[in-house]
Amino acid sequence: MKNKPAPLSGKQKKYLRSLGHHLPQSVIVGREGISDNLIQSCKQGLEAHELIKVKLGQNCPANKKDAAQELAARTDSHLVQLIGKTILLYKPNRKLAKDKAISLPG
Repeated sequence: MKNKPAPLSGKQKKYLRSLGHHLPQSVIVGREGISDNLIQSCKQGLEAHELIKVKLGQNCPANKKDAAQELAARTDSHLVQLIGKTILLYKPNRKLAKDKAISLPG
């Protein structure tokens, strides 16, 4: 497991929540729970977009808080928000073009 990412400030989390509000769910956790394929999908989404929404489906066996923590840990990303069964994850990608990358407030 890699080093845990540096924590986000409250201001940065608020900014990311505002960006994430209008995002569609990019990954849905089904009855298989948090599988390696699901982690791979999350990593690909984070690499392409930096900010993704993950929806825990009705059949998901995992507890939502545990699932959110596990997803963040296994994708080396920040858990920005957990509302209901929707998880917002953020992972900066230095390789993205400046116009596509998320610029966090200081």
